[in-house]
Amino acid sequence: MEISRERRREIINALRRGTVPQRGLDFLSVGLGQFDAVVAGELGEVAQGGSSFKAVRGDYGCGKTFFGRWVQECAKKKGFATAEVQISEAETPLHRLETVYRRAMEGLSTSECFLGAFRSVLDGWFYGLEEDVLAEGDIAPDDQGALQRRADDLLERRLVEVTRATPQFAAALRAYRAAQRRDDHATAEGLAGWLAGQPHVAAPIKRVAGIKGDVDHFAALSFLRGLLLILKDSGFSGLVLVLDEIETLQRVRGDVREKGLNALRQLIDDIDGGRFPGLYLLVTGTPAFFDGPQGIQRLEPLAQRLHVDFRTDARFDNPRAVQLRLSPFDHERLVEVGTKVRDLYTSDCSSPERVRRLATDALVAGLARGVAGKLGGKVGVAPRLFLKKLVADVLDRIDQFEDFDPGQHYRLTLTVAEMTATEREAQATGVDDIELDL
Repeated sequence: MEISRERRREIINALRRGTVPQRGLDFLSVGLGQFDAVVAGELGEVAQGGSSFKAVRGDYGCGKTFFGRWVQECAKKKGFATAEVQISEAETPLHRLETVYRRAMEGLSTSECFLGAFRSVLDGWFYGLEEDVLAEGDIAPDDQGALQRRADDLLERRLVEVTRATPQFAAALRAYRAAQRRDDHATAEGLAGWLAGQPHVAAPIKRVAGIKGDVDHFAALSFLRGLLLILKDSGFSGLVLVLDEIETLQRVRGDVREKGLNALRQLIDDIDGGRFPGLYLLVTGTPAFFDGPQGIQRLEPLAQRLHVDFRTDARFDNPRAVQLRLSPFDHERLVEVGTKVRDLYTSDCSSPERVRRLATDALVAGLARGVAGKLGGKVGVAPRLFLKKLVADVLDRIDQFEDFDPGQHYRLTLTVAEMTATEREAQATGVDDIELDL
């Protein structure tokens, strides 16, 4: 698989920091082949005007965030726009859908614009209006007056459906276009921000469009529908929206949790009801969120909608079901992804021959065993720290220091400061340090 130098560096830098890369995940994916055909089929149905909801469950280290980003990459190749929102108690609570919408628009991504694509989508839509008028062939490109009048007529025809879904969204779009034409950049930026759900837009800017207030919980859903219509009209296949770490709902106050669960139920019902054509919504959470008393089981209608029986052999899990179960990493998968990272690293480093000679398959396997051993033998918790140690502690040192030999000079250590809460819980206690078998 060919991968650009820029993408290689993005992947390696993310792993060095202990984070999931934003792009290039096809290269790193292991154990996802069973989902390829189903995800492709579901995206195809959404591109034809349908909508879909998927829940992904798995313990820490199973790769839920990775899976969500892998789906986004697959979707971009099929012409989708994508957005990812991490649900959190303080910054992005699920019951505040206006905040979820704003975060999604801030992170809106397309194949041409990696982040912050909202303005480019709007501008591309307006540009497409003029291109469609010119394609009719009865207006000269230099006749700006006639071009603008005809484009305005086409705008109004295409805004009919947007106006039906969300009148304020359509009004702000008209005002945004007018502000751009008169080179009123401050007003245009303010209106674009308001359309993207940004709060505290100045009242004079909103008066220009005849709109009031900020985008609230209910308006956010209407604005999402408006965006889907614009994406479709601009030639996009639709939108993939990933809500990651939805299990944080379990940690909030009881009444807030109920509101969040009800917001999720509302989203699922609206998708099933066909309100959001072109939307593929994917949420990720832990098994405790789906099965435990503080998760979806607290809201019976939601639990019924998401129920899947996972008591059967995981080999026979149905990838078409509303929930997918991700299996935890085992040693073989951990080594496989480690060797992939090593090979990727050697394609863009200063001393590739020395890295290949010293970072052997046996060393990678030994490091995988060592990290898992220091985490109580829980391989499923090990991928993040394993890949971080592999890149930052081993490969970087081999590449930079000619006399560094990991077999002689490296001893694996893990400190509490570098671990997440889950990793600290898994860490072996009262056991001597486990030596690497290098």
